Order: sequence, then C-alpha cells, then structure tokens
Amino acid sequence: MATELLESVAATAATVWAPPPTLTVSEWADEYRMLPKEASSEPGRWRTDRAPYQRGIMDAVNDPTIREIVAMTSAQVGKTEILLNVIGYFISQDPSSILVLQPTLDMAEAFSKDRLATMARDTPALSGKIAEPRARDSGNTLLHKKFPGGQITMAGANSPASLAMRPIRIVLCDEVDRYPVSAGSEGDPVNLAKKRANNFWNRRVVLTSTPTIKGLSRIESAYLASDQRRYHVPCPHCGEYQTLQWSGVKWDDGHPETARYNCKHCGERIDGSEKVGMLMRGRWVAEKPFTGIAGFHLNELYSPWRTWAEVARDFLEAKHAGTEQLKTWVNTSLGESWEEAGDSIEDIALIARLEDYPDRLPVAIRTAGVDVQKDRLEVSVVAWGQGEEAWLIDHLVLPGDTARPEVWDDLDEALKDAGVQFAAIDSGFNTSMVYAFTERRRWSVAIKGVTGMGRPLIEDERRRRQRLRTRRKKGAHVEPLGVDQGKALVYSRLKLTQPGAGYIHFPRDPAFDDEYFAQLAAEKLVTKLRGTRPIQEWVQTRPRNEALDCLVYALAALRLSGKSLDRVLPAASIATDPATPDPAAPVPLRPQLPRRVGGLARR
Repeated sequence: MATELLESVAATAATVWAPPPTLTVSEWADEYRMLPKEASSEPGRWRTDRAPYQRGIMDAVNDPTIREIVAMTSAQVGKTEILLNVIGYFISQDPSSILVLQPTLDMAEAFSKDRLATMARDTPALSGKIAEPRARDSGNTLLHKKFPGGQITMAGANSPASLAMRPIRIVLCDEVDRYPVSAGSEGDPVNLAKKRANNFWNRRVVLTSTPTIKGLSRIESAYLASDQRRYHVPCPHCGEYQTLQWSGVKWDDGHPETARYNCKHCGERIDGSEKVGMLMRGRWVAEKPFTGIAGFHLNELYSPWRTWAEVARDFLEAKHAGTEQLKTWVNTSLGESWEEAGDSIEDIALIARLEDYPDRLPVAIRTAGVDVQKDRLEVSVVAWGQGEEAWLIDHLVLPGDTARPEVWDDLDEALKDAGVQFAAIDSGFNTSMVYAFTERRRWSVAIKGVTGMGRPLIEDERRRRQRLRTRRKKGAHVEPLGVDQGKALVYSRLKLTQPGAGYIHFPRDPAFDDEYFAQLAAEKLVTKLRGTRPIQEWVQTRPRNEALDCLVYALAALRLSGKSLDRVLPAASIATDPATPDPAAPVPLRPQLPRRVGGLARR
C-alpha cells in the first residue's frame, strides 16, 4: 500500500515539475493559442498556416544565434499577433522578465487591457498564470504583472520613469517609428530599453513598426543594419521564386477590381486566388550577411486578409487625395519609408537653358561669390539688371593652398579682370586669410553662412547698422547670411521659364558644363523631425555643391553692395575702373581672359 502511494506521488510530481515540451514560438501558438472574438476577425484556434510568413519571424526568437529581430512591415500582416505569441510563449514555456514598449503610456494601457488580458483569458495554457489587476497588489497592476517564474511590464516610450526599471531579458518594442526622439531628457527610448537586457547572455530584442520618413525612420535604420530578409514566393505557372512588389500589380485602366500580379520571370497573370498556395510554399531569403540581427520586411501584398484589388483601390484613392494620404499608403501598405521630394531642380533642364549673350547686357553691377576650399577658390561672376535679373558671366576655379597668399593674389587679379564691383567671400575656411583679403579691399566682404529657414539672406538695414555700431572696433567685418533662404530663393528663380525679373541666364560657354549644373542642383529641401516638430532642411544629394554656394554668395554681394538696379541705360559706356564704376553703365560680355593667369584656371 505504501509502495503504491509513493508511486502515485512520484507520478504526480513528475507531471507537475516536468519541463515543458521543447517548442518553437510558432509551434506553441499552433498548439495553445486562442484568438479572442474582441480582437480578431477570425476568433478561435491560431493557425500559422493562415499567414505562413509569420513562422520565420516568430521562430527567429528561438534561434540562439540571433540577438535582435527587426520586422519592418505594412499594416494587416499580423504584426501585433506575432508579439502576443512571443509573450504567450515565454509566459508558458520559458518564464522570463518581459518588457513591452509602446509609443505612449496610454497605448501601453490599451495593449494590456485589450490584447494581453483577452489572450490570457481565452488561451488555456495561460489561464490562471496572469491574475486580474488589483489596486492593492503592487505585483499585479495594469502595467505590471507577475506570473510563475517571471513578470511582464508594459511601458510608454514617452515616460522616462517607466524605462528606469530592473533588468529585462525579453524586450519587445512595438511601433518604434512612433516613439519620441527622447524619453524626457534620458535619450533614445529604444536604446534605453535595450540597455535593460544587457546583463542577459540569452536576451532577445524585437523591434517592429511600419516605417515613416526616409532618413528618420528607426525601423528602416534597424532593418538596414540587419541581414534584410524578404519573403520569396513561387510563381504558380513557371515555379520561379520572387518577392511581391508593387510594380508587379496590374489592373485594367479605371478598374482596380481587376488587379492581378504579373510574374516577373514568365510574365503570366497570377490571380488573387492563387496567393494562398504561393504563401504556403514561400521562404525567407536574406539579402545581406548575418551579423546577429535578423531583419524581416513585408508589404500588404502578402496579407491573406487583403486582396490585391483592395490594395489597388486604396492606392488610387490615396493618389487622388494628395501627398499626405499617398505618404500614409506607402508607409502602411507597402511597408516602405516615404522619401520627401523636397524643393529641388533638375540639372538637365538647366543645361537646356544655355544661350548666346549679346555683345552688351542691360545690367547695373557685376558681383562675385567666392567659396573657399582647402586647395582652391571657386568664383562665380554674375551681372545684375532690373528686378535682379541675372546673367552668369563666368565660373572660375583658382587652384592653390588657400592658407598661402599666392592664390589670394590670383583672386584679386581675377576679380579685377572680370570687372567685379563687389564680392562676397565665404569665411568658413581659412578665416584669417579671408579677413586679410577683405580688410584691404573695401569692395569685398567676408560672409558667414547661418542655417535656418526663418533667417533672411541678409539682415534688414536697421539690424545691420545696429550690429555694425556695437561690434568691436578692431574686429573683422563679417556679414551673416541666411543661406537656407538664399538657396530657396535661387531655386525658385531657376524654375522661372521666361526672362525678366529674377530670371537667371547661363552663357553657352565651356565654364558651364555638366559638372557645373550638377553642382547647382546638388541640394534639395526636405522635411525632418526635431522631436515631434517637423522642420525643413537642405541636404546634399552629391558631394560637391560649390556652384550653388557661389551663386547664393553673388546674390548676397549684390544686396550688400547697396547698388541700385533701377537706372540701367542700355547705351551707356563702360566704366574703366571696376572699383569705381559708373552705376548707370551696362556691363559688356565677359572680358577675354587668358585660359590661365598666374594660378587662375577656367572651369
């Protein structure tokens, strides 16, 4: 009798304390997970085969070689359910400390009440492990819950206090592109969350989100640092594998309901009814070497809950509604970041504007903008007429060490030979040499570019006079320039199509070649986020932009010169002394400079 009792107790103990079966996250979900009716369009038992691409993302959690998982996805692909399966797995199979980070505290509370609580209620394997929150139980609140062997905390990325907590082994960051730039003054909330897991050799970090703006998107940046996996599916006709891309979706004009997918290999039409079979035979393929970060990208074309016709219809509606709606569609349907078009110009279009100048031009003054580099000076010479109509006269490159006087002697000679009456010289590099040059030449001025779209190209006269009165008597005379506004002004004028006020002319001359116009079009105005506030900022699209800078400086030189453009006499004679010109005299076409004068080189 005693023996039978001992055997019964031993059997019971073995059942109670037996280790859980070795399962992956997807296997656990298929075995135990139940979908609640409140949060699912298909309540009942979970089936990974419903969306087979989810298996690779979930099971990456079980791969000991992977320390971080990045899922950059569209909407409607089951991203949140993947996170819930990961949570359920660790509560049930591998109890650990878990952090779920949402963009805000309010969203964290909603996740706890609407998603976690209902999963725990309807999934038998979790039943009883997570109790209902109690006001007097600090171990079981809405945002913090204990379970046998572990605990789960839900936090908001906007709350520094919620990120200052005990070590965490499993870090799940949802919708990271909606996080603030900093959690209060503590820094990037994603990095703060990751630090909580540093003490665990078997830590797992999961980042998920739909992307936002290119260059600002956290999830895109994380994905680019990963092995960049994409889901390849076979064509039902030729069997060749490919990723589903928006360019492959076709429909009859005006009828998005006819949308189908055209195989990029055989060109055959693939109907939406064939998508399920393609997904079942799909596989994840990494495009970059693996370095411990597994990255997954998905768009809405893969979703079993969305037809290609519905995606096509949404695209047409977004395109018709405007830029903001189209941006949202790109983010949430394609799972891709939106690249701000910004204010930009096409260099090819500018090349088409080259013209033959007449012998004389109806202009009042000739200015120059000078950009200073370590090994050269670049100079744009511009003649100005009424309404600031501009004629580019020359663009010069003066090679030489700008820390030595020789190249500055070349500049002095070049400006005089070109008939320049006022010059603005950038003092951002080799500043002392710029100051020495301009202090000896009252027809030139040192300038310093200041960024910020709200700053005018040059200060208004009252503020400028006040600054000049209060500056140190022995200090160099430096004029601050609002270069962002200057570039915006130049680009707006380059878009004018008819000569007249503001129009910019270019001569048919070797100095104005493809490289010159590429430099002129080398920047664009884009929208970025500073905190939660959008700002506009100029960014370079190629390494060199001296032509654009020189043109902005030449415009600043015109306005700083104080010369009037209202009294231009087309038949007036030429002034013989460039330093003291007749303000009413038109300026002839470019003087016939030799190809090289001292260190002077023409472009």
